[in-house]
Amino acid sequence: MKLDRTVIKSLLLFDRMTDDELDRLLLPAQSRRVPIGEAIFEQGQPAVSFFLLLHGRLKVTQVTADGQQIIVRVVHPGDLFGFAKALQRADYPGTAIAAVDSVTLCWPTDVWPTFVEHNPRLAVSAMETIGQRLEEAHVRIREMSTQEVEKRVAHTVLRLVKKAGRPELGGLRIDFPISRQDIAEMTGTTLHTVSRILSAWEGKGLIKGGRQKLLVCNVTALEQLASAAPERK
Repeated sequence: MKLDRTVIKSLLLFDRMTDDELDRLLLPAQSRRVPIGEAIFEQGQPAVSFFLLLHGRLKVTQVTADGQQIIVRVVHPGDLFGFAKALQRADYPGTAIAAVDSVTLCWPTDVWPTFVEHNPRLAVSAMETIGQRLEEAHVRIREMSTQEVEKRVAHTVLRLVKKAGRPELGGLRIDFPISRQDIAEMTGTTLHTVSRILSAWEGKGLIKGGRQKLLVCNVTALEQLASAAPERK
């Protein structure tokens, strides 16, 4: 599909680039529409490309050594992803699946050194992304090691609201399909446990659910749940 320079320049990463700089950056790039449910790359495949998400949302999953699938992150518009070269990897560590119909930009992995050398802002963004992922991983490990399940679920929903919450009547809607199974995979627990927690929250008016839909009606109450001190036994 044809690249629309105005759409790309509207992204924070590119808004300071001149037209000539942007044209040089985009010369080796290809755009691709990715239908909902389609994998852009799969865990273990050779990392032949790296990507930028222009539109949509992606879920990045990993299968652990014992066969359990977890969702390690959600990719949002403007995020770089799949840059295994920067991690000194020859393969993709996870599978990226379109959560909604999405549009990506794709560059060959071989151009990564030139990409970061001639685009310092993009290089900084890539390093910040790596740092954020490490911090997110540490936070999730800490949550799973020290927190009760309900608090972990609250933290996860709040992170989704921060990145993908769209105001609408009655609260903030997560703007892509999100299932209870997805939340279970994000929090390292079971579908049964997540269903019990979300049903209880619905009963208290904190959220409204639906088939792969989530409306957060009371962010403050969720923040209080997430930060509450553990109960004494």
